[in-house]
Amino acid sequence: MFTSAATAMAQHRISRLAAIPSVHRAFHWLHLHQPQLRQWQLQMLAIPAPPFGERPRAEWFAERFTQLGLENVHLDEEGNALAELRTNSGASNLQSGFDSETWVSAGEPSPKTKYLLISAHLDTVFPAGTATQPTEDGPRILAPGACDNAAGLSALLGIAAALQCAGISLPILFAANVGEEGEGDLRGMRQLFERGAYQGRIGAAIALEGGGTGTVVNRALGSRRFRVTVSGPGGHSWTDAGAPNPITLLSRCLAALAEMPLPASPRTTLSPGMISGGTSVNSIPTSASALLDLRSTDPDQLAMTELNLHRTLELLIARANRQNPHQPPAKLQIETIGSRPAGALSEDAPLFQTIRAVDRHLSIRTEPRIGSTDANLPLALKVPAVAIATGGTGDGIHTEAEWYDPTGRETALRRILLILLDTAQQLDNAQLLVL
Repeated sequence: MFTSAATAMAQHRISRLAAIPSVHRAFHWLHLHQPQLRQWQLQMLAIPAPPFGERPRAEWFAERFTQLGLENVHLDEEGNALAELRTNSGASNLQSGFDSETWVSAGEPSPKTKYLLISAHLDTVFPAGTATQPTEDGPRILAPGACDNAAGLSALLGIAAALQCAGISLPILFAANVGEEGEGDLRGMRQLFERGAYQGRIGAAIALEGGGTGTVVNRALGSRRFRVTVSGPGGHSWTDAGAPNPITLLSRCLAALAEMPLPASPRTTLSPGMISGGTSVNSIPTSASALLDLRSTDPDQLAMTELNLHRTLELLIARANRQNPHQPPAKLQIETIGSRPAGALSEDAPLFQTIRAVDRHLSIRTEPRIGSTDANLPLALKVPAVAIATGGTGDGIHTEAEWYDPTGRETALRRILLILLDTAQQLDNAQLLVL
């Protein structure tokens, strides 16, 4: 457990950090350039980023990263737009203004450098062809994805620009990443943490997500996603009447799942999100499918409910085939199309202590939450991580009526900046030394 002395030490660090002239320059940039953040947000929203179609928006981000003067700007194998705030040789110019305190860095990144990852996901839930051109209604920005996650993406650019303007030099990795929504299955994060050049080199992660000020997602909600397909021989609705109808059988499957008991504690949910199948009104379809989303706060309950789901559907289809023995049997396929691991960042962890201290400094009420975000993967890998709000307000999330109002987001951006800098000093290769 963290002691009161540790809490006091965290608050002291944040107070000293907020007094550094370079940090004030970064704050000043954020204050003066809110119109620039809005313009970036409008521009990126006009570039559709459906699941698995994020590349045009990723290329736009790479151009912005280059214009801001970040280094090693590139798209990785999965399509994440990446850039580094590379460390200068020797001590950087982040000075406290006190003779006893200097920001010291480890020079050019080495293979042992631990990066601090700050990210925001590029993709939206909306399929290709959805009109995304934003409109404005007073301070509100109206467009699919305006809040989730153009709010986080514009904050990512704002933090990068503010750090560059202030001349702060630290091993920070910026990522506008793919694959957070829907069937993306965290493929952008998997590339960063499990396969790519940064595998094993990320010491902590902060994901920027949506509006709000005090929200911090420190508990990762586990989930499984499935495609359930029922198939049969198909045929004409009149001449082949009596053949197994996949739409009818799929409907029975969904009704059975709706009756399947789910515990209130640990909270567990199961929801069909899409159904498809059939070719015409007078045809018996050859197949019908549904996409299912299963979530639980408890990994064991998640596994148990998944097992019950399989058993329920398999028994139902087997029973239907026994009742119709003179027809070709219907077939059932259950395909896992997504798996998000659960995890949690303890409120005693240094990263959470930093967030608490920053919130006290800025008079923000910390709001811990559970959610399914890009932070799921690092948390499951025991890498300290959170998803954090980026200011402003929004509503209509995941609908075409989505909107975002950036009014007042400057406080949330200051919060992110202080959390970022204090977390960086917790890593071995960048420490604020008190001599």
